[in-house]
Amino acid sequence: MSHVMNTYARLPVAFSHGKGSRVTDTEGREYLDALSGIAVNTLGHAHPKLVAAIAEQAGRLIHTSNLYGVTGQDKLADKLCALSGMQEVFFCNSGCEANEAAIKLARFYGHKKGIELPTLIVMDKSFHGRTMATLSATGNYKVQVGFEPLVAGFVRVPYGDLDAIRAVAEHHRNIVGVMLEVIQGEGGIHLRDAAYYRGVREICDAHEWLMICDEVQCGMGRTGKWFGYQQVGVQPDVATLAKGLGSGVPIGACMAGGRAAGLFGPGNHGSTFGGKPLACTGSEGGGGGEGGRARGGAGCL
Repeated sequence: MSHVMNTYARLPVAFSHGKGSRVTDTEGREYLDALSGIAVNTLGHAHPKLVAAIAEQAGRLIHTSNLYGVTGQDKLADKLCALSGMQEVFFCNSGCEANEAAIKLARFYGHKKGIELPTLIVMDKSFHGRTMATLSATGNYKVQVGFEPLVAGFVRVPYGDLDAIRAVAEHHRNIVGVMLEVIQGEGGIHLRDAAYYRGVREICDAHEWLMICDEVQCGMGRTGKWFGYQQVGVQPDVATLAKGLGSGVPIGACMAGGRAAGLFGPGNHGSTFGGKPLACTGSEGGGGGEGGRARGGAGCL
């Protein structure tokens, strides 16, 4: 009997090693890895540059603390901002943590404007994570049931419906932003034409709201550009990353620009392991250039 908590409907297979796009199980059977760790292993398995970079960093320094400077964070943040058009980055460990940071940033923005109960517009069939706030922002009752009461501060609208957003704006004075995925993944592969996302941007600008793009699944080159929002011609105020950012090394990022830049100060948010030297090396260490970009993923930064 396993003492691991039974939270996954696991298939009866375990893997021992991998190389490139193939993995081998403990019985010696080889598989083509079409799942990639659920959009994580963007450089495949055992990529030589990534392995060498992680091993070298582990031999120097795995973890210090965010009470001190972390050189790798500065380098990675510079590259992410250059690619994304953002101005600053908060590093964490996962997608839900990145989205938690985005939600906190939006609430902080609202309180700065004198809004007592800051509220985000979120989408039906969305998925933003399994922590209490990100679960509450998620538009899927199946993953929410059994965990009520959910966190307040979210108004849900149909994905792709600009008029629904306008109607909320007309009747709800506590709105501080719109949070969406450019491509919805968990609820089915849902996307809209570029006019929809540009319309969301225009509504946010008209009301001085934040536009938050969850790029955890569709970011890091998975759409052919570094970020999904670049495919539809908008620039959000906040964008969140994880999954492919570390190509298997746990790291998340909440990027801020526009109205969201410069909001957080010391003590407003933090993370023990976020952006540690090993994680930042894993995100930067696989090489760069156009060849890397074509493959997507963190090691390509």
